[in-house]
Amino acid sequence: MKVLISDSMSDSCVEIFKNAHGLQVDVNTKLKPEELKKVIKGYHALVVRSATKVTADIIEAADNLKVIGRAGTGVDNIDTQAATKKGIVVMNTPGGNTITTAEHAVSMLMALARKIPQATASMRKGEWEKKKFEGTEVTNKTLGILGVGNIGSVVADRAQGLKMNVIAYDPYLSQEAADRLGVELVSLETLYKRSDFLSIHVPLTNETKGLVNKDAFAKMKKGVRIINCARGGIVNEKDLCDAIKQGTVSGAAMDVFEKEPPPSDNQLLQMDEVILTPHLGASTSEAQENVAIAIAEQIVDYLVKGTIRNAVNVPSVPAELLANLNPYILLAEKLGIFQGQVLKGGIEEVTIEYSGDVVSYDVAPVTIAAIKGLLDQLMDQQVNFVNAPFVAKERGIKVVEIKSSRAIDFASSITIKVKTKESENLIEGALFGKKEPRIVRIDKFFLDAVPEGYLLVLHNYDKPGVIGNVGTLLGTGNINIARLHLGRQAIGGEAVSVWNIDTPLTADLLSKLLKLPHMISAKVVRL
Repeated sequence: MKVLISDSMSDSCVEIFKNAHGLQVDVNTKLKPEELKKVIKGYHALVVRSATKVTADIIEAADNLKVIGRAGTGVDNIDTQAATKKGIVVMNTPGGNTITTAEHAVSMLMALARKIPQATASMRKGEWEKKKFEGTEVTNKTLGILGVGNIGSVVADRAQGLKMNVIAYDPYLSQEAADRLGVELVSLETLYKRSDFLSIHVPLTNETKGLVNKDAFAKMKKGVRIINCARGGIVNEKDLCDAIKQGTVSGAAMDVFEKEPPPSDNQLLQMDEVILTPHLGASTSEAQENVAIAIAEQIVDYLVKGTIRNAVNVPSVPAELLANLNPYILLAEKLGIFQGQVLKGGIEEVTIEYSGDVVSYDVAPVTIAAIKGLLDQLMDQQVNFVNAPFVAKERGIKVVEIKSSRAIDFASSITIKVKTKESENLIEGALFGKKEPRIVRIDKFFLDAVPEGYLLVLHNYDKPGVIGNVGTLLGTGNINIARLHLGRQAIGGEAVSVWNIDTPLTADLLSKLLKLPHMISAKVVRL
């Protein structure tokens, strides 16, 4: 498999690919978009930083691409939705530049407080303006942190070392976690009202785009200083300029911008109160080396071992958990495939219930496997572990995941119930010996069937001679029977049987089978 590195990476990154068995790596950092579009078809992995823009057009041309790796935190330069729809894993390295970006934010805070860049520029002009560049102490000042994730929490820790009072707004942070960090959780309005310095550490989403705008500035303490080392677009730059002119904001330190690089007519470039850096948050030699090595190792693990880590569009499966989760993933996929071949009508809802030991794991990858198996039988497009949830959502299929405490006869079981416009189908599977998958229930019938190869699934009335008639007919068609599994509720009532057969039935043979006495339905399933 071929790997293309289209942005500058460390030699260590390239060496990891070169030393990986079965991989070939090419480095070409001068490709224009149209050139990348032409060559991408021949590659299975693409490694980028922020320079390469992986657009929908490029992804559409990438017939063999399995994974896109971003050496860094953000994936703004990658059309993740287009990649997801095509089944391409998008990975990043979320932890590689945490410390570096947090340190940059603190550096910007200190430079803003003491006006260091402005004083430097003045000195270079031969000036000596001590009064003009009088700063402010940070000790006992209140730092408001907007978003206390990996980076925000490090900023909080460093600020406490500077003897600042740290308050924070983060709707996803528990009070217990805030207490551990030693920060005071407050409302967004209180954060704006009390902060002497405001440092932003949230991702750019539909909810956060333009979050810090004129309405927000109107609620802030007069003289507040703004630091943004997160993402451009969170702060409305025009509103920030207006707030500086009005005196509400006394200064700002910006590492990220709505457009990068910012156009020459951007007012921020002309304002002495604003400190600017060209998106340097992750730009240290240590961070660049760390993220380059990390993305190389992640892509090698995926291409060579199938292990997914730090993917933004599919649940990650840590290598140490893969051995434990993989049997459940395989079982769930088989159950989904079975359901996809026996159900009738358009799917409205899929309920996946987990019982037993499996509930102690993060079952998100298992759920995706079930949905993938199900939809792959029904759609005219490729459905895989990456795009299965997207395809389900796109088609209005409700997916319900349940971890159950009900008593079962197995160490673990997975039950998939599919509701269509015409019926409800249920199948339950379990692991025997922790690794051997079994089908243990079909609708209301309990049995013990091995889900592999061709399965002839019969629904009939429990009458003498049914098994013999089926066996004889299969024999006349030269169909060898490998296994037979039976399930019924009561003598003489309805019954289900699953026959493992070596070859599929012809349409003529299946028609004859359906005409046998006491037969209700017959279906051949391929697993």
